Amino acid sequence: MKNQLVASAVSAALCSVALSAHATNGDQMMATSAAQAGMGGATIAQAQDALTVLVNPAGMADLGMTEMRMDLGFGLLNPPREVNGQESDSNWYLMPGGGAAFNVNDRLFLGMALGGIAGMGVNVPDAMPAALGNQPVVTTKQVFRFSPAAAFKVNEALALGASLNIVNQTLAMSIPGGGGNYVSLPQNGQFGFGATLGATYKINPKLQAGLTYTTKTDIAKMEYNTPTGQTSFDMDMPASLGVGLSFKPMPGLQVEFDVKRYAFEDVMESIPVTNPPPGFPAALKFGWEDQTVYAIGVKKDLGKMAVSVGFNYGKSPIGEEDVNMNLGSTAIVEKHLSFGLTRKFSDKVSGAFAYTHAFSNDLTSSVAPYNKIEIDQNQYNFNVSYLF
Repeated sequence: MKNQLVASAVSAALCSVALSAHATNGDQMMATSAAQAGMGGATIAQAQDALTVLVNPAGMADLGMTEMRMDLGFGLLNPPREVNGQESDSNWYLMPGGGAAFNVNDRLFLGMALGGIAGMGVNVPDAMPAALGNQPVVTTKQVFRFSPAAAFKVNEALALGASLNIVNQTLAMSIPGGGGNYVSLPQNGQFGFGATLGATYKINPKLQAGLTYTTKTDIAKMEYNTPTGQTSFDMDMPASLGVGLSFKPMPGLQVEFDVKRYAFEDVMESIPVTNPPPGFPAALKFGWEDQTVYAIGVKKDLGKMAVSVGFNYGKSPIGEEDVNMNLGSTAIVEKHLSFGLTRKFSDKVSGAFAYTHAFSNDLTSSVAPYNKIEIDQNQYNFNVSYLF
């Protein structure tokens, strides 16, 4: 029993990687800006702003700019969560993001964007009240991505795009371990690289399709110097494949439906640990499964103002049988409802706001000890755009 509780505490620290991105699918951001969040993350086929670089770089060819477009903003995430009824502290997180796209000529577009794609900040005073004494879990993780990109308009219907994904990941944790140890791994950072390929295709004036594929981001091993030597393990970002279809039944009205698949099993099913310190497992058997995400968004243009609503659903990649190895993970959120508002202040400047609520979800372990995790999320996004 004690060993199971210790293993749960260790896994809690490492697996809470979903927290400080945006409202999340697994540990991946649902959206990177207010305009995208307002559509429930359904933005593969029809770009909403310059941060399309982080979703489908081909979308830069469809932003309607004469010279350039810039989008700068931030998000505030409020994710109340509990582990066995114990509330976690630190319930507000700031997430900046921005992008710029440039119209080089009628066919070539260049751009860049950056933003948080995963992260965490768990601070649970006692993750396992059933055990003797307090079992605090305190972790800090951030994953940021910078992507330079290019898009090429093959013809009036087809656009192709690609980006290089440069990722910086930082992680620190302090957790209870076996034999009375309290394992503390200091803040450390590593870089990783991947790529995104995308395409958009205008089927007719009312219908447009999009396709995007992001490779697995291979991040260098997280390495920590401990009293027993160097401890290391991989924590890569999963590959993903997405398709979208945007429909404009009448002027000023857009409806988009996206489907996206995340290959979580490849990176979060089981992670070997080199030279684990006392009390730390030799393999982090999280047991994550691949996840399919469905998103739908509706946007209505009202002249100087536009409103949008979106819904996003993805079944938790964590099952009941894996709860004990994922205490503290926020990856069990499944249903999101969002609302967005955009206001034009001039021909060049506009502002956007979005609110997303991820409905409460909980999981209880199907095997002893019967631990329970629960979370809901509130997300607020603000952006300012400049187009000319």
